[in-house]
Amino acid sequence: MRARDIMTNPVICVHPETSVREAAEVLTKHRFAALPVIDDDSRLIGIVAEADLLRDRIPSDPRAHIWRPEGDTVDGEPAPGTVGGVMTTTVVAMTPGADAADIAEHMLERHVRSMPIVDGSRVVGIVSRQDLIRTLVRNDEAVAADVRRRLCAYADSWRHWEVRAKNGVVTVRGELPPEDDTAERVVIALARAVPGVSRVRVRPQESR
Repeated sequence: MRARDIMTNPVICVHPETSVREAAEVLTKHRFAALPVIDDDSRLIGIVAEADLLRDRIPSDPRAHIWRPEGDTVDGEPAPGTVGGVMTTTVVAMTPGADAADIAEHMLERHVRSMPIVDGSRVVGIVSRQDLIRTLVRNDEAVAADVRRRLCAYADSWRHWEVRAKNGVVTVRGELPPEDDTAERVVIALARAVPGVSRVRVRPQESR
């Protein structure tokens, strides 16, 4: 399964001059965790996440603090008003052909909730943790149907192959050429590209 199979596209992006309030409204409205930040040529130059917008943004309520540590002030420097002042500029991005497993690993290692997908330096999609989790809850019928469509599109002779799915494990049965594992490798590659597939097993057609 590749990034292109699960990414959100088109992507809602913001610019450095976008106000923090406007970015917050977009995140809230669409329930995003982060927004790519692009320049005038649509090139990725940063990312702004929920945490970036919240930092130093919510004032303390003096009624909630009977005692404050020495040096703790109520009023400080005003928080930046635009995305350019709060965004993260060191951004890890991946390509549409990136393996979803690699994306998940990077997101967990770096404690990020979204991964921009770029073609060159231009943003073409974004993958969130929700996109990855969504593949884990696809029902078996939908997974099997998706695998079957891909097999039929690749070779019409595979239209009569049997495809079953259970908890992400797909079993494909068909007439395999003797001593030739090419067909098996192709079936596995096509099936593994389907969101929700965790494992693929290829078996000979059952005798009737």
